[in-house]
Amino acid sequence: MKFYIKNMVCNRCIMAVNAVFKESGYPPESVSLGEVDTSDNIPQADLNTIGIKLKELGFEIIEDNHSKIIERIKNIIIERIHHSEEDQKFNYSAIIESELHRNYNYLSYLFSLIVGTTIEHYIIRQKIEKAKELLVYNELTLSEIAFKLGYRSVAHLSNQFKKVTGLTPTHFKEIGRTKRLAIDEVR
Repeated sequence: MKFYIKNMVCNRCIMAVNAVFKESGYPPESVSLGEVDTSDNIPQADLNTIGIKLKELGFEIIEDNHSKIIERIKNIIIERIHHSEEDQKFNYSAIIESELHRNYNYLSYLFSLIVGTTIEHYIIRQKIEKAKELLVYNELTLSEIAFKLGYRSVAHLSNQFKKVTGLTPTHFKEIGRTKRLAIDEVR
């Protein structure tokens, strides 16, 4: 049985959700960002208990179909931006459409309706959060960060960074850690 879980954004989230299911007596066959597969049908009473334990950790079982789609879109974007080492120059709309087997225009409309922002804006916000992280670590130059995140130039990254944060990347680097958001808080 497949369950969709809200707010899973990292490997620690995967471990925490996996542990809740195991401790409840339903070890998952697989756990990935936003999804848990179990071989067993879980009785409603046990599912309610699992739901309570997940909520205590900041997660939530998603039951509404539209919310499941939105969470999958978010997880595809987060996985590509925050957890992938591959080149970031790819077409997100084609990837999302391919992975969800639905028309991108419909997915974009649904995302905007429910989340209150476009998929494109959400992608930009996630990229800027990743840029903030990389700037704070101080291991890459701004050019390397721009390339890593799929920007065509440092100027393009800098312009988007300033639009989103109100700061230049250089100024952000100076004030650093206090202006970062958790991945699941990005809207």
